[in-house]
Amino acid sequence: MQKIWSISGRSIAVSALALALTACQSMRGPEPVVKASIPSSYTNASGTSVAEQGYKNFFADQRLLQVLDLALTNNRDLRIAALNIQRAQQQYQITENNQLPTIGASGSVLRQVTPTRDPNNPYSSYNVGLGVTAYELDFWGRVRSLKDNALDTYLATSSARDATQIALISQVAQAWLNHAFANANLKLAEQTLKAQLESYNLNKKRFDVGIDSEIPVRQAQISVETARNDVANYKTQVAQAKNLLNLLVGETVPENLLPAQRVTHITNTNSIGAGLPSDLLNNRPDVRAAEYKLSAAGANIGAAKARLFPTISLTGSAGYASTDLNNLFKSGNFAWSIGPSLDLPIFDWGTRRANIKISKTDQEIALSDYEKSIQSAFREVNDALAVRQNIGDRLAAQRRLVDATNTTYKLSNARFRAGIDSYLTVLDAQRSAYGAEQGLLLLEQANLNNQVELYKTLGGGVKANTTDEVEKQPSSSDVKYKKVDQK
Repeated sequence: MQKIWSISGRSIAVSALALALTACQSMRGPEPVVKASIPSSYTNASGTSVAEQGYKNFFADQRLLQVLDLALTNNRDLRIAALNIQRAQQQYQITENNQLPTIGASGSVLRQVTPTRDPNNPYSSYNVGLGVTAYELDFWGRVRSLKDNALDTYLATSSARDATQIALISQVAQAWLNHAFANANLKLAEQTLKAQLESYNLNKKRFDVGIDSEIPVRQAQISVETARNDVANYKTQVAQAKNLLNLLVGETVPENLLPAQRVTHITNTNSIGAGLPSDLLNNRPDVRAAEYKLSAAGANIGAAKARLFPTISLTGSAGYASTDLNNLFKSGNFAWSIGPSLDLPIFDWGTRRANIKISKTDQEIALSDYEKSIQSAFREVNDALAVRQNIGDRLAAQRRLVDATNTTYKLSNARFRAGIDSYLTVLDAQRSAYGAEQGLLLLEQANLNNQVELYKTLGGGVKANTTDEVEKQPSSSDVKYKKVDQK
């Protein structure tokens, strides 16, 4: 018995040494160089990035904040993204467990006849024990590379969930604004319809008493029916805006949280800063997700290269065996076995090397996706900044246009009532004033949407409060180079 345990002890020591060498080798190559042509600064932008603010600090209206909280709780896309994180997390746990031996209990009863014993007298044998089944000794880092790939995939999925949250907050805010301005346009159309009806009634009276011909009456009627069509159209838009908001939120939004008129401001921030380009790479979760996918592709190369080398697996068992069940656990029936196995395909017709080339191609694709995600992010920010640069001048000009057309309408209407001008002048001035008011509403909505868009494109919306901390988890490639630098 002492000899058995001595041999067993040496075997365990050899196994422990093999386990210690498991993570010493890695077939992973150098990480590719990213060439995304990142600008050194934004055009016409300065200050701290507004993305540093939590959405509860950025948005000013308490009704909108309550709608956002409902959406973050009930939205199905965000729920799916969270479930994808759970799935990736469990997948990572599986690959991490693959680095450890699988130990299982076994037991068997075998009824048999052998030539060495009486052929006419079958006998039974009993076995019970613990065993390690085909545990791969990861000399070349294949299992470790698969684990790194699973980790990067999990981190990419987590970043994708953050990107979904940012997009959801932006969509809900803009849908909420759309409902507000659809209501504002509806009220403007109703006011215009009322004015058109008054003009129609006036023209009809003038026609009835013989002052004017029927033409002004019909012109006024055309304006009335056009206004009625606009009223019906905006009622439809209000209903559709509410339906979209309910879909994004995941449930029916209470009426007291819906804006019944146009919103004058959506944020308490007076100056919306863009920060530095380097801030964008840290704040945009979609860029981080692409970075994690690039790292995962690098880990796949390591796993594919490791397949060029032998796969060494260790199997072992220890337990009791006996032909008599009553004596199974007695001294002398203890049995054990341990030994490695080697798997090295000799002729695979280039399959393993083809898999390496596929992995390298996948890495090049991931690199291009990463570079494109960076370029797209900067383009989205610059587009939002371009709108921001000129929206103030456009609003000022549009407000002056509204004042001018309203004044023209009042003057032309007064001259018509005094009998100086025809109704055609009034009609033209009224249409111009109505169009200018509609244009002002569109620009005011575009201004507020632009503030939301800029907040989103800069990466704002991951944090609820400005004081919250968002920690970026290092990818497997980051950990690799960190270890190299420490050495």
